[in-house]
Amino acid sequence: MIDLTTSEERAFLIGIDDPHDDRWPIGRSLAELGALAETAGASVVGSAFQRRPHPDPAWYFGKGRAAELLDEKAASDFNVLIVDDELSPNQQRNLEKLLDCKVLDRSALIIDIFAQRARTREGRLQVELAGLEYHLPRLTRLWTHLSRTAGGIGTRGGPGETQLETDRRLIGERIKKLKAELKGVSRHRSTAARRRDESEVASVALVGYTNAGKSTLLNRLADADLYAADQLFATLDPTSRGVTLPTGQRIVVSDTVGFINKLPHDLVDAFRATLEEVIRADLLLEVVDASDPNFVGQQEAVQSVLDELGAGDTPRITVYNKVDLLDADLRTAAVLPDDDRVAFVSATTGEGVDRLLSRIAEALRTSMVPVDAVVPYERGELVARARTAGDVQERYTEGGIRVSGHLPAAIAAEVGSAANGRSGAERTVPS
Repeated sequence: MIDLTTSEERAFLIGIDDPHDDRWPIGRSLAELGALAETAGASVVGSAFQRRPHPDPAWYFGKGRAAELLDEKAASDFNVLIVDDELSPNQQRNLEKLLDCKVLDRSALIIDIFAQRARTREGRLQVELAGLEYHLPRLTRLWTHLSRTAGGIGTRGGPGETQLETDRRLIGERIKKLKAELKGVSRHRSTAARRRDESEVASVALVGYTNAGKSTLLNRLADADLYAADQLFATLDPTSRGVTLPTGQRIVVSDTVGFINKLPHDLVDAFRATLEEVIRADLLLEVVDASDPNFVGQQEAVQSVLDELGAGDTPRITVYNKVDLLDADLRTAAVLPDDDRVAFVSATTGEGVDRLLSRIAEALRTSMVPVDAVVPYERGELVARARTAGDVQERYTEGGIRVSGHLPAAIAAEVGSAANGRSGAERTVPS
């Protein structure tokens, strides 16, 4: 058995090439798995795949091809096998016995990376919950082949050394406690969202594949200095910043955790409190890495998660980012479409950002109601609220301030009531 306390983790990657799946070529999927492994701290020493319509229920690969992994191990001296799908406990156990090394699947690897990146108490709670729920069905064999005292990838998101002898009942109690704590987080977020609603501030959420440039775009939109890096899952904790649109409307833009192909359901469920920013949003900005050859497949993966969250039909603008990395011909093609729900930008250079801000204003305006009313001068605070809540023009008249444009329904009603003195129409100007 390899002593991981002194040995580098050398990972060998395997995957299934499904002849019916042309969305994710196996080469790209394994390349992404390799990037995940390196993000987690391993060195990738090789990879292999088998073309078949579905994994073998006992060995993942066919039994004969799985046995050939012993030759791969002898040649590359790998001590971690990482599989590009979620394994059943039986598949994992069989491969570990065959190879006498640690075997991880894609879900365990992603949970491990989340465990490394979680910084806030909320993030740590969410990752612990996801890890426990993932490991719970595997407890009967989880500690049989090596001591978790050594640590390493695949161990950070689940039960630790102090839980080696914890039974299912205690794990279940811990899961129940974590869920209760995260419900408290959800209530806190709901309260904050209600306050935003009461202040007529529109909510816009950034969504997209991991490393598409969401944090960089938020920095550009809000003139902020949030952490952003060219790496998978650089940020996990949601961040919100105020942004002023060209119309003068103030909005809140929230960055959210990046999505990825085959994102573990345990993580989606655990991060549901965080992702409620997406569910509540008035508008989504789907950030797409236009320089990635597989961006269409990435968009499908993002749509799948949004559908799972119940936000698949939320109004959105598709933001094709990183256009500065495209060659000249592709850039020319990219700027031709003029769909008002599409924008081409470079969050790094700022190219196209002004146009994006205008399109955000246009998209939010469609959910507002038209207003054209004269508000008494003594209600100046209402005019100030209207100025930041919607898209309006102001003109000073003898009878008061004429407000015309579009406003959220609630404040539009207030403006109409103030203009009418009560609820009549004598001071309302037909729109």
